[in-house]
Amino acid sequence: MTATAPTRTPASRPRPRRPLRLGPVSGAYRLRQLAVPLVVLLVLLLTAAVSLGRGDFPIGVLDVLGTLVGGGDDTQRFIVLELRAPRIAVAVLVGLALGASGALIQTFARNPLASPDVLGITGGAAIGAVAVIVLGGSTTVGGLLGGLGLPAAALAGGLLMAGLIFGLAWHRGVDGYRLVLVGIALSAMSQAVVQYLLTSSDIWDAAAANVWITGSLNGRGWDQALPLALALLVLLPAALAMSRVLGVLQFGDETARALGVRVQLAQCVVVLVAVALAAFAVAAAGPIQFVALVVPQIAVRLAGGSRPPVVTSALLGALLVVASDLVARTVLPDSFPVGVVTAIVGAPYLLWLLVRGRRRSTL
Repeated sequence: MTATAPTRTPASRPRPRRPLRLGPVSGAYRLRQLAVPLVVLLVLLLTAAVSLGRGDFPIGVLDVLGTLVGGGDDTQRFIVLELRAPRIAVAVLVGLALGASGALIQTFARNPLASPDVLGITGGAAIGAVAVIVLGGSTTVGGLLGGLGLPAAALAGGLLMAGLIFGLAWHRGVDGYRLVLVGIALSAMSQAVVQYLLTSSDIWDAAAANVWITGSLNGRGWDQALPLALALLVLLPAALAMSRVLGVLQFGDETARALGVRVQLAQCVVVLVAVALAAFAVAAAGPIQFVALVVPQIAVRLAGGSRPPVVTSALLGALLVVASDLVARTVLPDSFPVGVVTAIVGAPYLLWLLVRGRRRSTL
């Protein structure tokens, strides 16, 4: 008696990809991969409108939307556009940067635990930024960093930390688990350096830096939004341009070389873009934790596929930061840092990832 081959039911067949052509560029996509980011974008716009209307002078969502397109009275325009819009703009831009950075690093490392905050990249950026705040011109290093400015100092700290991490984790390539272990160790070291800077600084500078390193949007305005927006105009297209290379790198270094990819150059470009995204976000609002860790895995489960999609991850990052800031301003005590809310959301998720990975290793 011979066994018959199982027949594939229509429900088990993979959904076909649809062709997409834009001039000389062609590709394939699934409808779900386009629908999910559009839905997330609509929810983000609605959440931002609700957040713009919440405060001491509440404004309805329809009035907020009318004000944004040129309507509303003078009072509504002043409150929405001058007082509240800069903070929401910083929240959106920071979330976009952290979400895209997390998607790049997790795909590159082939590890869901890899993110800028877990690996210590945001910690390195925090060292540079805190040195600007607490040292200023009091020391040679502080004067040099202060001359560079907060975003440049954060970027320099993030790049130096990333170079140290990948240098220590490199051994005939980058192994995802080795990368995470080295990153956790250097993250703890960066926290110790930040604490030393705080203890050796003036009490007023230490208080300002201590609020900043928690991750806060309080007092953020166009001065923080504009540099980050200019950086994203360059970095987000670069992240999207690396999508094909990231898909190839996911299969391993040897396979990527066989397909004609210059692995080391591609890895350097991916790391540079991811670190720059995280560093500019840290410079704008401080190291907001767990955003870059959580949203790429949520994005890959919503949109499908084998790796975190950059666009969906970026939009989900913006949604998480805006929603967390709304909770911090309206539900929790006044001036509550948004980084605490994202940590409350992200810490249980990190524990779930660790437990899930342990269960898989014992099967």
